[in-house]
Amino acid sequence: MSDHPSDAAPAAGRELLQIFKILRFTLIVTLIVLALWLLGDVLMVVFAATLFAVILHGLARILRDKARIPYQLAVGLVALIILIAIGALFYFSGPQISDQFVKLKAALITQYGQLRSQMGTSTWGQFALDHLPKSLGGNEQGNGSSLGAGLANSVTGILSSAFGLLGTIAVILIAGLYFALSPAIYVDGMLRLVPEGHRPAARKLVLTAGTTLWSWTIGQAFDMLAVGLASGIGLGFLGVPLAMALGVVAGLCNFIPYIGAILGAIPAVLIALSQGTRTGLMVAGLYCVIQFLEGNVLAPLIQRHAVHMPPALAILSQTVFGTILGVPGLILASPLTAALLAIGDTATAPLEAKMRTGKTMGDSPLAHDDVD
Repeated sequence: MSDHPSDAAPAAGRELLQIFKILRFTLIVTLIVLALWLLGDVLMVVFAATLFAVILHGLARILRDKARIPYQLAVGLVALIILIAIGALFYFSGPQISDQFVKLKAALITQYGQLRSQMGTSTWGQFALDHLPKSLGGNEQGNGSSLGAGLANSVTGILSSAFGLLGTIAVILIAGLYFALSPAIYVDGMLRLVPEGHRPAARKLVLTAGTTLWSWTIGQAFDMLAVGLASGIGLGFLGVPLAMALGVVAGLCNFIPYIGAILGAIPAVLIALSQGTRTGLMVAGLYCVIQFLEGNVLAPLIQRHAVHMPPALAILSQTVFGTILGVPGLILASPLTAALLAIGDTATAPLEAKMRTGKTMGDSPLAHDDVD
């Protein structure tokens, strides 16, 4: 290394530039985390509206290309078809579905009471109840309230908020419709906030995120439909009451990968236990088979044309976003993570072959070839 003054000045300039880049990156990350913490609920509403707009946009483009009609007309027709389909579903099947869900709620409450009573008659069951917090239905004293009280408080908070749950859904649907009617206006307006030199890269990232969300939505819709139908048919075959409602619950819960499968199985197993231990075990086995086929047969077929997300990353993202943003963060964690992964993959250079660690880490049967 030369000690000449002319070499020292550029080296010092490069160090200052590197420090500036690190500070800028740190500031950006800090602002993003702060925005998520302070404006998490608003950002989740915006993201949900964007996801709905992506769905309308994708369906409208298909209709536009098939029917050769203007794009805005296609968006309106898609929205109208969705409204008609939902209205027809509630008109023809609404009373039956509502009745089944009312019975499902009553059956779950009954099963919860019976399970708690049975646990209180055994040593291990009483031990579990004594060490579970009240928020999970146990007897342990603490700052948390009971599960029922917490749920009641949450519902009261939702109903007493400025918009409430129905109002929030209406905002998401209306905003999503306007986003889908004129997507270029909003995307171009966002790009104007980016410095001119970075606009081509930002445009590419935005389009990549939109394509990824559309692919994820299509794949997840097929996945939810398959799991819901398989669960409903299987439960009906086993003679479990409220099979249709339980199938709908399983399909909807499958919107949340991995964790949703457990959430969807719990009501069915509890209802099946009221028919006997044998039925409960059969239902648990049914859900295990469905999830095995979904994970090893259906998911790989979907991921060929959709989005592949590592399981550990999906679960961790649900934990992180659920902790920061609550239930909305848990529900929307997977599409949000899929979009962020696509953006990161597009914005960063791929690893060279010599930098890949598959063989060294044992992911490849030829691991010994990569180790000197």
